[in-house]
Amino acid sequence: MDTPAGASGGDPARAAGGPDPRRWKALWVTLVTGFMSLLDVTIVAVALPSMQRGLGASPASVQWVVSGYALAFALALVPAGRLGDALGRRRIFLWALGGFVVCSAGAGAAPTVAWLVVARIAQGVCAGCLAPQNSALIQQMFRGAERGRAFGLFGATVGVSSAVGPVTGGVILALAHGAQGWRWIFYVNVPVGALAFLLGLRLLPRVAPGRRERLDLPGVALLGAGVLSLMLPLVFAESGGLGTLWWLFPVGLALLAGFARWERRVAAGEGQPLLDPRLLTSTRGYAPGAALATLYFVGFSGVWLVFALFFQNGLGYTPLRSGLAVTPFAIGSAAAAVVAGRLVERLGRLLTVWGLLAVIAGLGAAALLLGLGPPGGGAWFAAPALLLGGVGSGCVISPNVTMTLREVPVRMAGAAGGALQTGQRLGGAVGTAALPGLFYLVLGATRHDFRTAVAVSVGSAVVALLGALAVAVLDWRRDREGGGGRCPPDSCPRRTHAGHG
Repeated sequence: MDTPAGASGGDPARAAGGPDPRRWKALWVTLVTGFMSLLDVTIVAVALPSMQRGLGASPASVQWVVSGYALAFALALVPAGRLGDALGRRRIFLWALGGFVVCSAGAGAAPTVAWLVVARIAQGVCAGCLAPQNSALIQQMFRGAERGRAFGLFGATVGVSSAVGPVTGGVILALAHGAQGWRWIFYVNVPVGALAFLLGLRLLPRVAPGRRERLDLPGVALLGAGVLSLMLPLVFAESGGLGTLWWLFPVGLALLAGFARWERRVAAGEGQPLLDPRLLTSTRGYAPGAALATLYFVGFSGVWLVFALFFQNGLGYTPLRSGLAVTPFAIGSAAAAVVAGRLVERLGRLLTVWGLLAVIAGLGAAALLLGLGPPGGGAWFAAPALLLGGVGSGCVISPNVTMTLREVPVRMAGAAGGALQTGQRLGGAVGTAALPGLFYLVLGATRHDFRTAVAVSVGSAVVALLGALAVAVLDWRRDREGGGGRCPPDSCPRRTHAGHG
């Protein structure tokens, strides 16, 4: 049971209203769980052939192991963030983490593909409930420059978990021999998650939940239906979903427009909306940060599948070697994100502008080197370019999370973090459908010229990144001209005190 914010539980620092002395240890609990849940988005992709053979499943059914998780993850984010704001983030975090561990064990033990798909969908719901609590707990536990450093570590977790998924899956499959080795992709979550649960019980802060209010069920229904309508054609893209389900795109946009109109109505009536429209209209940095994140993840998420297809099908690499080929990006991203968390307070949006320029230069150079360089040494030639792109990515994801959420009122932190990650998941769904689809299209048109296919696909990812750069430049110029808006009174790092929220 969450206790009032002023309750110390015997801790003199907390009784005095100061910051929780265990906040950095608690942060590592949230980072580990965040890494684990985000890793499961990409780690499974390299094991799909093994699952298909081991369970005797069709390609379409086993694809739901990836798609079902991604759909459930995206649909749960905003409602779970709002529940955390209302019922207590620690409570929702622990319930979701416990469910994630149980579902991971169930997925690993699945006797049939139907069982596995159901377990993955349930696991995705739990992951979607975990994700907004991670960013909201950072809002709750940290203030000022410390918040920037904490979000730097969080941004590193987001970026690295996506980049190292393929190599982690390849390592697990290499160590777990036999037809059933894929099960360890899921079993590895059990001891890690159980340890994180025990540490979370001890370290996560007990803060009183917000006012008990009725959940905005019409808002949940409209948002969920809108996101589902936009994502279904994308997750079925490989089986012709874009051609047969294209009509869901206008339906989804109409539903989201209805959601926005409903939320304005609820807020105007002094109710508690699922996603307060004032986050977009009155909270400095939130709207451009969310737009930037969505565009960035279109390019960022899709390139990993393109690289895997090129290295494994085009160059004959093993899953492990294919994952290692993109490791320079992960290394650069992790190192830069930690440093960027310390620079964001001083450089602001300019940091993401420089970061995006580096990502665009790195991926653009990688596309040229893989397309024009010697066939046998593609990975070696592209490594420096991927390292540059990774350094740039570390200066984008981490600072953008900080600048998007740092002025969000703590009482809205869960819903705001959930909405931000929903945009990332939608962008990721577009990228993972469009870029591999383009890869196969070019492959067919060029009579299996893998080098041209990877160059065109990765080059197309740069187009989405240019859109993100345009948003970042506009926001940076707005800040320079002093038109960025006013910091909300209960969230500005220079004015908010640790006891609030």
